Amino acid sequence: CFVCGHTGATITCCDTDCDRSFHLPCAKEGGCVTQFLPPYRAFCPAHSPHQAVEATPEPGTHCLICTEPVEERKTYSTMVCPACKRAWFHRDCIQGQALAAGILAFQCPLCRDTLAFVLDMFVMGIRIPFREPSWEEDNAFADLDERHSQCNASECLYPGGREEAEEEGPWELLLCRSCAAEGTHRRCSGLTDSITSWECDSC
Repeated sequence: CFVCGHTGATITCCDTDCDRSFHLPCAKEGGCVTQFLPPYRAFCPAHSPHQAVEATPEPGTHCLICTEPVEERKTYSTMVCPACKRAWFHRDCIQGQALAAGILAFQCPLCRDTLAFVLDMFVMGIRIPFREPSWEEDNAFADLDERHSQCNASECLYPGGREEAEEEGPWELLLCRSCAAEGTHRRCSGLTDSITSWECDSC
């Protein structure tokens, strides 16, 4: 391995005239680019692809993800969005975002471009897993799909209780038109059948 000097390096630079080999764990330390999509090519630092976009960060530019300063030009560690040319970030930061977002939610953190951005990140060796975002695993946001379903009047008059309601009439459950986080039976708040919307005391 040209990075650590030990044997067992099974990855060889794809440039036909290059005989450099390295271990996969050594790739980052050595500045190598490994592309995680077919044909799964790998390159040593001398033959690695570079971002084709012409852009230079303004003095004092910070990474949009970690807010730490970036280098003064495009390098192995400092990258830019090819679409907007204004979003600068560290390789490690965008790699972390890619692992969390997955292919379905990965996008430029500034302009939200997906097509050009994702393709360029693939070419530059960013691993983007083909799965849903990690924040949507285990139904983490299932509660957001649930509709409020109880009467929040100070005194609920419905014989069936706060959790029950009817499709129409005095025991129809109306949700607050502003927040939808509180509800009331028509009769519990003195609302007639002609009233189609209601607003809670908080709103």
